Amino acid sequence: MSTAFAGVLRPVPIPSSDALRRDPAAQALMLLRIAFTVAPIVFGLDKFAEVMIGDWPKYLAPEFNDLIPGSAQDAMYMVGAVEIVAGLVVAFSPRFGGLLVAGWLAGIIVSLLLVGGYADIALRDLGLLLGALALARLASAYSARAPGFDT
Repeated sequence: MSTAFAGVLRPVPIPSSDALRRDPAAQALMLLRIAFTVAPIVFGLDKFAEVMIGDWPKYLAPEFNDLIPGSAQDAMYMVGAVEIVAGLVVAFSPRFGGLLVAGWLAGIIVSLLLVGGYADIALRDLGLLLGALALARLASAYSARAPGFDT
């Protein structure tokens, strides 16, 4: 495994409480890390529970549904599982997880635009994609300062 690839997968520690109190960039990193851990897990679980949204398959473009085996609901179960895994990856390796979530959001944006009528949600997801990229960049910057992110 190459050194660069291994570095992306290496877990990033949680900053010390002192660093979180005094370093705005460490605070931003933690806020993004929490958001991109919790949100994908919650939305992934909802693909199975359908508490927030009762008809997830309506967001799946027919072009994607034709590529995925099974029904659109089966595809949403796969999507849910991937989202849960992505949230867990962010929790332990935000450098890689941020890139994973950004790529996933790019696919969601394409699907929403292909379905049509969801440009507002696609625009929101573009903002989330940019936040996921910011998470990956901040995690890369802070991983070199570990442990505790103290300067």
